[in-house]
Amino acid sequence: MRYHNITHDDMLNGDGLRTVLWVSGCTHHCNGCQNPITWDINGGLYFDEAAETELFESVAKGYIKGMTFSGGDPLHPENREEITRLAKKLKEKYPNKDLWIYTGFLWEQISNLPVLQYTDVLIDGKFVEALKDPQLHWRGSSNQRIIDVRKSLKAGEPVLYEK
Repeated sequence: MRYHNITHDDMLNGDGLRTVLWVSGCTHHCNGCQNPITWDINGGLYFDEAAETELFESVAKGYIKGMTFSGGDPLHPENREEITRLAKKLKEKYPNKDLWIYTGFLWEQISNLPVLQYTDVLIDGKFVEALKDPQLHWRGSSNQRIIDVRKSLKAGEPVLYEK
């Protein structure tokens, strides 16, 4: 897997202060995307042991509420195996930290992926420039849903996250 950046102490991509991994690779190519540089699956840097150490050292801080995977698209088919491994490791090492994932895929397309058993919140759906609303928390356009993954898996359908 390749990535573009690890953001420390981020407060825009999920609830509370977070560590964010920005992965490479996206097939959605949304008009008005804030990160088109991340679309190329071969772009950015190789996610190596040093990057993984940096990621987990950052999330280990007591004031960090959790980790967010964004991009690009963490659920790009070529990213899924590594993202699942990292999500599992996060929950094993830090069971009290939460995991948020941003994806252009809809819940209905990816609800059977193994990574979701380690995910707390999923922001789904492509960014739609005509539905862009800067007043929205944690999403760029009003069609995107903020989904409580635990409740959704139990219900068998998307349940919106309530803070």
